[in-house]
Amino acid sequence: MDRRAALRLLAASAAAGAMPGELTAFGRTLHADLRGRLRVLDPHQNATIVAMTDLILPATDTPGAKDAKVNEFIDLLLAEWNEAEERERFLTGLAAVDTRAQATFGKTFVDGSPREQTELLTVLDHEAAQWNARRGPARGPEPFYRRLKWVTLFGYFTSQVGAEQEAHFAIIPGRFVPCAPADTAGSE
Repeated sequence: MDRRAALRLLAASAAAGAMPGELTAFGRTLHADLRGRLRVLDPHQNATIVAMTDLILPATDTPGAKDAKVNEFIDLLLAEWNEAEERERFLTGLAAVDTRAQATFGKTFVDGSPREQTELLTVLDHEAAQWNARRGPARGPEPFYRRLKWVTLFGYFTSQVGAEQEAHFAIIPGRFVPCAPADTAGSE
């Protein structure tokens, strides 16, 4: 699935109520609390998150995950909203990406070429899709990449740039015309 299809799917899910207003409001509140400093992620972990989220949602004719400060959004979630066990599971999954990168192309994820990084993310995405297709106890724990991808999309679409420039969210769409006959409400 390419970026545009994923964005349309997420936007359609949000419009259909899959992302409840409370969740959207929560994401917008988190973005308002970003202060440009990291609380949980060290510089290497942050660089890895920036590289991964930028490949998930790169800048095109609209801003990408880096522009939306999704890395800072993730750091804030880890610092203030995740339980210690969940935070540790996320950081362990992030470290496992570097382990996989070392095994696959002999360097950390951020030191890999864009092609190497993309190939590794493609493998991780395939594994996440396989996990999603399985049911029952054999399914096992949720893959790190699946969680990262979801929180990237959540962070992006609740950011100002994602909501306004990609999803074309408008707080007050159109124009309000009270007591107008139905046939003239859309004129002007």
